[in-house]
Amino acid sequence: MNALTTPKPIQKDIAYQYALYLLIAMHIAGFIGLQWTFTRPWFEALIPFNLLMSAFMLFYFHTQWNRDFVLFILITSLSGYWVEVLGVKTQMIFGSYQYETTLGYKLFEVPYLIGINWLILVYATGIISRLVSANRLMQALIGASLMVLLDYWIEPFAIRHQMWSWAYNVVPLQNYIGWFVTAFILQVIFTRLDFEKRNRLAVPLYVTQLIFFIAHNLIYYLV
Repeated sequence: MNALTTPKPIQKDIAYQYALYLLIAMHIAGFIGLQWTFTRPWFEALIPFNLLMSAFMLFYFHTQWNRDFVLFILITSLSGYWVEVLGVKTQMIFGSYQYETTLGYKLFEVPYLIGINWLILVYATGIISRLVSANRLMQALIGASLMVLLDYWIEPFAIRHQMWSWAYNVVPLQNYIGWFVTAFILQVIFTRLDFEKRNRLAVPLYVTQLIFFIAHNLIYYLV
């Protein structure tokens, strides 16, 4: 059977394999490149590209693009962005912090890409939580907890690579509380909207990111 007549499910399987390899390769290359002083600026400049590529690959494997899914995208990305704007401006949600230069262009002192980051994390952790529990409340709690777990390991990485900075270089407990509350609300919305919540790249993406940030921090503190 030639490529022109290959059934679509097989094409999807091949695409998934390539996406998985690319996802892993991107994070391995980033991990190595960020370790060396002379390559670090180049790989820091690629962080926005990594985020956009991750989003593209993740949503390529979403199984149902309907009205509710588009609504979820809009609510989550816009809510994630504007809660960060309020956080930076008021310092009342996450604590006293500001965004630096690595994540690119900013509006109201917050990078455009932050909304995409919230969207990826809510979506991926929401799908993972459905594999753990059938109860919607538990799904929202698990999803929010997974997001806070990842953020815990992202924070020191983000500070070192000029993504954002905190007053006195201390990440306050308020940040994690604010993250959990915001994530929980968005996870509830995720559970309530009617669209197919399956994506086989969600688990690999979350696990790859978690391993990347844990490994990066361990290397930094141990070497």
